[in-house]
Amino acid sequence: MMLHLVEDELDGRDTVGTPSNPQKFLDQDYEELRRDFVKNKARFVDETFPPNESSIGPNLLHDDAMARVEWIRPTKMVEDPYLIVERESRFDLAQGDLGDCWFLAAIGAITFQKDIMVEIIPENQSFSQDYAGIFHFRFWRFGKWVDVVIDDKLPTIDGKLIFVHCKTRNEFWPALLEKAYAKVCGSYADLRGGLVSEALRDFTAGVFITLTLEADRPEPWGLMRQAAQHRSLMGCGSLHGATSANTELPNGIVEGHAYTITDILSVLSNGESVKLVRLLNPWGQKEWNGNWSDGSPLWKTVSAEDRTKLLQSKDDGEFWMSMEDFCRSFSQVDICCRTPAFLDNSSENSWTSVMCKGRWEKETAGGSRDYKQTFWMNPQYRMKVPDLDENQAESQGLNLLVSLMQKPNSRNRNLVQNLPIGFSVFMVPPELKDQNTLPASSFTTSSPVVESSLTSGTREVVEFFRLRPGQYLIVPFTAKPNLTASFILTVHIKCKIQR
Repeated sequence: MMLHLVEDELDGRDTVGTPSNPQKFLDQDYEELRRDFVKNKARFVDETFPPNESSIGPNLLHDDAMARVEWIRPTKMVEDPYLIVERESRFDLAQGDLGDCWFLAAIGAITFQKDIMVEIIPENQSFSQDYAGIFHFRFWRFGKWVDVVIDDKLPTIDGKLIFVHCKTRNEFWPALLEKAYAKVCGSYADLRGGLVSEALRDFTAGVFITLTLEADRPEPWGLMRQAAQHRSLMGCGSLHGATSANTELPNGIVEGHAYTITDILSVLSNGESVKLVRLLNPWGQKEWNGNWSDGSPLWKTVSAEDRTKLLQSKDDGEFWMSMEDFCRSFSQVDICCRTPAFLDNSSENSWTSVMCKGRWEKETAGGSRDYKQTFWMNPQYRMKVPDLDENQAESQGLNLLVSLMQKPNSRNRNLVQNLPIGFSVFMVPPELKDQNTLPASSFTTSSPVVESSLTSGTREVVEFFRLRPGQYLIVPFTAKPNLTASFILTVHIKCKIQR
């Protein structure tokens, strides 16, 4: 299989699955359904995600709690329900009895960017004008944007929402957004456990990288600061301890928990620059209490102007900490941006993106390079890394980002079996540049110029590199031969700026 990536550039055409023309999830047409129910003065009930135990999912609530669940519309909970009060805010959220902090941390990140929120929560929805109990939301899922229809019946116990709720009593966008994502993933139970990067990707279709925080690694301050300047979305995960997840440490950090990174900056403290990170706990409470926390005396060492601008002494789940303490308390940082430009502080139009869909069948799943006799059977994708302008070449290091994502074998997220996958990148020899596929001998006589780690348990492998100009071959592979799965290969290449 050979596909010239440079000839298949994404061009934003208005095909099904784009932001302007999303695919109708489960073939439900929001406009048609809403029009019919408004005309008949009826309230929509979604048969594809019914208000019953099946939509909550298995092993999430105890039997006695499940028996007490009542699905209620917001119009029955309060007299004056609103989808959004004023505008969406990161402080709206309060996590409920569902382990989806990874999803809520991602929501906290996107509230800063109105253009992303409008894509996810289409406008002209309310509980007043032509209300019919029907709403819709949009997500990017495995190469396509999908439009997801839901009814507004929400699971409650004793009249209170079980899962995410808004601190404003009559605001319901977080609960309805969570329900729509639960529908896409199969059930509420399917939202338990995950990575912030997964949700950020589904909210933006953007580029993401994960930075590992370890004692022997340099701190990623420069890249994080650069990412923030490019309006990137960021989240992070705290270290897992010996105790069970969600245990609050004496310093206020919750173990094995996802947080939103809401700001990155430096301040002058007694005349010296200090790097600070601001984080938000999606619980809406429980904050770091060490240096640079709300009550820290270190805030007296900064100017009155900075102290007034930055310090908000509220128990709202948001807090500052130093970069050093951050690296000691957290294991990874997820960064997601619309383009890879944040990687080298370049302009958005200096990168081109290509997406290809493929599949490993028994006859095209040759396994990793450990299987020398069959590796050549894997799909092969040709690409060209171009020469750059002199100024570009001098100003940047990275010029290639590759993502390999598995497509699921089940709608239910927790039933998906993600295979261990990876990819190798080979230089194409000049004498073989005109061949459609490279022969088996090419892979036994030469080594890849770069190769991803073999990643298991996650749906996507992402690596970024610098390669010299030339013809290359990307070979996505599974850990072992004869495995069957679908995948999406996305390549972002630094290109010459058109002047």
